[in-house]
Amino acid sequence: MTKKSLLARNNDLANTQRQIEILSNGIFKDELPTFAKKIRETNQFPLRPKKLEVLQINLGYMCNQVCAHCHVDAGPDRKEIMTKETMHQCLKVIKTTGAHTLDLTGGAPEMNPNFRWFVEEAAKAGIKDFIVRSNLTIIRANKKYYDLPEFFKKHNVHVVSSMPHWTRGKTDKQRGDGVFDKSIKALQELNAVGYGIENTGLKLDLVYNPSGAFLPGDQASMEKDFKKALSDDFSITFNSLFAITNLPISRFLDYLIASENYEDYMHALVEAYNPIAVENVMCTNTLSISWEGYLYDCDFNQMLNLKVASKVKHISEYNEELLQDRNIIINQHCYGCTAGAGSSCQGTVT
Repeated sequence: MTKKSLLARNNDLANTQRQIEILSNGIFKDELPTFAKKIRETNQFPLRPKKLEVLQINLGYMCNQVCAHCHVDAGPDRKEIMTKETMHQCLKVIKTTGAHTLDLTGGAPEMNPNFRWFVEEAAKAGIKDFIVRSNLTIIRANKKYYDLPEFFKKHNVHVVSSMPHWTRGKTDKQRGDGVFDKSIKALQELNAVGYGIENTGLKLDLVYNPSGAFLPGDQASMEKDFKKALSDDFSITFNSLFAITNLPISRFLDYLIASENYEDYMHALVEAYNPIAVENVMCTNTLSISWEGYLYDCDFNQMLNLKVASKVKHISEYNEELLQDRNIIINQHCYGCTAGAGSSCQGTVT
């Protein structure tokens, strides 16, 4: 590791520790109940894993976009990339795990130089549902990515794509100038090879995140609005819309504090707490693997460097039985996954 990258890493760790302290102590410690206390009231503490269904692997933080709400703090300047050695360790686990879904994320996972090799090798391992989380614009970012729709189709990849809104203004405000037009073009290209088209079996889902300090609306209603607008304006079709609550961590937490919305947002999450959502939060059926191969209860804990509470901390020492016998690490950000209809990487949970 170079001196420059070591300094960047130390800065990241310092910022992570600062964010954990803010979440743990807040600016209104006596007013806001801890998440642990809240789930104790409904006899749901400690939170424990259920049957493992999803392995979510972060291939790196490098991304061609810099989105305002990004909980990974991804961008073009991020150099953290999963190595082929760590990918080999992941593949060994993929071949033996009881999980049926592999969920590849980033950054832009496609920017990992070994992305295609990893997809091809993982596809041979018998995973039933193969997800790639794409920001869409990567498909139009450079000619070496232009054939991604065909590549996804070849391996029957389930494409989950970021799409903040069906209008240019709201999308570009959250994700950057020109993102909307590139996203529309990418969606049309995915449709052209069969994605989101009835009876093709090629799944194309969109992800909506609120653009400010508020909770998402009803997922089903928004899906109808998205489908009508994108169909009417651009002849685009897709399967489902996932409405995901922005969690108060990383870039979004910095925004909440800078805009003086942190206290109101946290109170909104607490007031919308839903004990039914706790039963189905993604940390109960998902294991998150960082670009370095470390194990976390979810990708939000990964961003806070809160590794699993188990003797097994790294993919190289993976033991599913030991990992299932653990308590899930929680903090105040967990209110984001249990507010209203709940939130996970697959959208609402109730």
